[in-house]
Amino acid sequence: MDEYIELNHSKTHEKYPSKLRRVAVYNPETDQTIELITNQFTWTANTIGELYKARWEIEIFFKEIKQLLKIKSFLGTTANAVLIQIWTAMIMMLILKYLKACATYSWCLSNMVAFLRLNLFVKFDLNKLLNEPFKPPAPPPEGDLPVQINLFEWGD
Repeated sequence: MDEYIELNHSKTHEKYPSKLRRVAVYNPETDQTIELITNQFTWTANTIGELYKARWEIEIFFKEIKQLLKIKSFLGTTANAVLIQIWTAMIMMLILKYLKACATYSWCLSNMVAFLRLNLFVKFDLNKLLNEPFKPPAPPPEGDLPVQINLFEWGD
């Protein structure tokens, strides 16, 4: 649906007396119709729907940065320090999304982040961990056993 509309309530018409455009866009993934109101009359309805979809993806991206990377305060006070922290968080989020896309296991992003945090200081094969997270690790080969040192034999 693509139609021109005008606000007719006295208060809203006072605030915006010009015409508007109402575009209805169907999303087959969610089986929903989204109605968008815009003052852009030159673009096609499809272009407006695609721009809204792209903007929504950006909103979700920043929401995930805020929730998963937990930037609650900035470590520095200069503009450069703030930008470095934001860029670092964005790069980290892109790396995590890439790992999620490459993994054969169907991760929820927040679960994958929590799982990686728990295994942060453990030596592991990242591909195996992301693809088969609940498979127990293989025992190390005989030559790779940890060296045991008896401290009481050292000075003897």
